[in-house]
Amino acid sequence: MLYFYLFASPALLGFLVLTLGPMITSAVYSFGDYRLNAPLRFVGLDNYHKLVTDPLWEPRLKGAILNNIEFFAIHMLVQNPLGLLLASLLSSPYIRGRTIYRTLIFTPTVLSVVLIGFIWSMILSPLWGISGDFFTAIGLEQYAKKPWLGLESTALITLSLVSVWQWVGLPMMLFLAALISIPDELIEAARVDGATGWGVFWRIKFPLILPTVGIVSVLTFVGNFNAFDLIYATQKVNAGPNFSTDILGTFFYRTFFGQQLQPGNPTMGATIAGVMFMIILAGVLLYMFGWQRRITQVEL
Repeated sequence: MLYFYLFASPALLGFLVLTLGPMITSAVYSFGDYRLNAPLRFVGLDNYHKLVTDPLWEPRLKGAILNNIEFFAIHMLVQNPLGLLLASLLSSPYIRGRTIYRTLIFTPTVLSVVLIGFIWSMILSPLWGISGDFFTAIGLEQYAKKPWLGLESTALITLSLVSVWQWVGLPMMLFLAALISIPDELIEAARVDGATGWGVFWRIKFPLILPTVGIVSVLTFVGNFNAFDLIYATQKVNAGPNFSTDILGTFFYRTFFGQQLQPGNPTMGATIAGVMFMIILAGVLLYMFGWQRRITQVEL
């Protein structure tokens, strides 16, 4: 038992110092009122009430949550189905160079988000970006000089698709690991019974990888509601144009640390972090007591 605590102590110490400690501090700040050169004063739920009712805070919170939902929905409807499609194709023994394709698709996942943001800002630039040549080549000249990151109607969707391009390799690898773990005997038996490739996938493979589908979904949810770096790298802290790409991560950063002429407000920033925590916790609990329990009952 002594060896257990000895080897576990570095990880436990790191968790206490780098995770649990900041979480407790943030929670304390969210229930207080901070004044310069004055002790923290406990105000209860006043900060949360102000966040959801005050005309200076409520529109920004509502806009950030709605943008976050849209950001998450695009990943769920585009990234995860695309990752499953790629995994299904690359798990086939009839495709040559599968390892090369897997590596190429997964490579953006390990690249720096700052680098990704800079590259795509250059590609999508209406002045010198190559996206204009691409649209011209396929006969869509009306989109050739469109500032995709400079319009309120397209900026968030564009950044969501850039994020999908970067992270699609992660669900692909998770789905791929689940697909190649399916016994070949099941697939061969289905084909002997006359099942088509489509039938084998939907009747044999997909039901067997449903636990992985749930894991990928909850990881996508947590990752998207924690998102910050891509928006910050491309649209800066104000998440322009006109806060159209503002999500909870950028809203929290801008509030806590301040920007331009707006001073930082640690207590309201911690309150926004508390809202983020509650949203993520609700999603994880829904997965644990809804999806995961149902899948476990089906397996039993």
